[in-house]
Amino acid sequence: MKILVVGGGGREHALAWKLRRDDPRVEIIAAPGNPGIAALGRCVPLKATDIAGLAALARSEGVSFTVVGPEAPLDAGIVDHFRQQGLAVFGPSAAAARIETSKRFAKDLMLAAGVPTASARTFTDAEAARADVRRLGAPVVVKASGLAAGKGVIVAMTIAEADDAIAMMLEGNAFGEAGHEVLVEEFMEGEEISVFALTDGTHILPMIAAQDHKRIGEGDTGPNTGGMGAYAPVSIETPAITGLTVDRVFEPTLRALRDAGCPFTGLLYAGLMLTADGPKVVEFNCRFGDPETEALLPLLTSSLLEPMRAVANGDSIAGAAPFAWSGAAVTTVVAAGGYPGTVRGGSAITLPPDEEGVTVFHAGTARDASGTLVTAGGRVFAVTAVGGTLADAQRRSVAHAERVSFEGRRLRRDIGWRELARSARTP
Repeated sequence: MKILVVGGGGREHALAWKLRRDDPRVEIIAAPGNPGIAALGRCVPLKATDIAGLAALARSEGVSFTVVGPEAPLDAGIVDHFRQQGLAVFGPSAAAARIETSKRFAKDLMLAAGVPTASARTFTDAEAARADVRRLGAPVVVKASGLAAGKGVIVAMTIAEADDAIAMMLEGNAFGEAGHEVLVEEFMEGEEISVFALTDGTHILPMIAAQDHKRIGEGDTGPNTGGMGAYAPVSIETPAITGLTVDRVFEPTLRALRDAGCPFTGLLYAGLMLTADGPKVVEFNCRFGDPETEALLPLLTSSLLEPMRAVANGDSIAGAAPFAWSGAAVTTVVAAGGYPGTVRGGSAITLPPDEEGVTVFHAGTARDASGTLVTAGGRVFAVTAVGGTLADAQRRSVAHAERVSFEGRRLRRDIGWRELARSARTP
């Protein structure tokens, strides 16, 4: 079996790694891939948004199905094009992907479907947005409506911070087209978790929750990033919370998308705020999250390959066995100096020897002309350790990440700090 993995980050490395573990006979082709994925299969230098080129590659290679990692090709219609060509593909159509690619679409759909979420209004005019900030008061959330690489959400603790965010997006063009429309949203109090669900459009296979750490600094300080680390499982995701998430979030959302004529197939990601009134949706993503995927997949003891293949082929996953999990995982992101701002690539990397129970997923690496492994992005590695306890997983993840060496390297050493504080309070 051949599988084409579209993308070249840590998420795609983790997906390729898991699919090969599920069936070592699988041949992985990645486009564009990265040096980590190259150790598992063959990388082809095609951009993730070169939809015609990727379809031609899938057809010429006779791949069994294609897995689309990033959101940009989904937004560009890769799934629609592949299906028109009769090619099996895992992911949603461009219309269904609007659940992530247009926060306005997602908010309107949730409110119409009765999915619990924060109230919000949408603006293209900065003065009108500022007036709504004053109506709501601080704290308040300002979001770029389009795709902004995980950085387009600003939790403003003061009116002045909200004004600055609006100016940056609507007047300063900080996120390009993605920020030409903004949402001014009610602030929700609580703790946030990420819950993934595999779906054929009707039936779902939920995964255990993970918790991402967006802020650059320890103790969740500083600007938002694409994610500085994640851990799983999360103890505040009780069976009752899981039930509410399925009944009140995933099922009505999928039903609303079907009713809108754009059934969602693939991986639906719900970012949830656990409020005093129950779980509420912060946002949806239309694909596997990053770095949560790197924390979750090493804990998954059952097959991901089989349900993914079924969904890609348009088959039902009704009656599929629930996913099985074991252990605890912590993923520590090793980032380049300057991240989440401007970073400089090309710094030579030294990696520590392999360690049992620790997997280093390549997120932003390349080979230079001499074959040396070098940095090539803001988030360079996702170092995942699995242990019997979260404390053990965190200790091993940080220790291994500390031994990754390149100029300007930065990382957080406190991934999972809330969970560890909870466990310390438990008698």
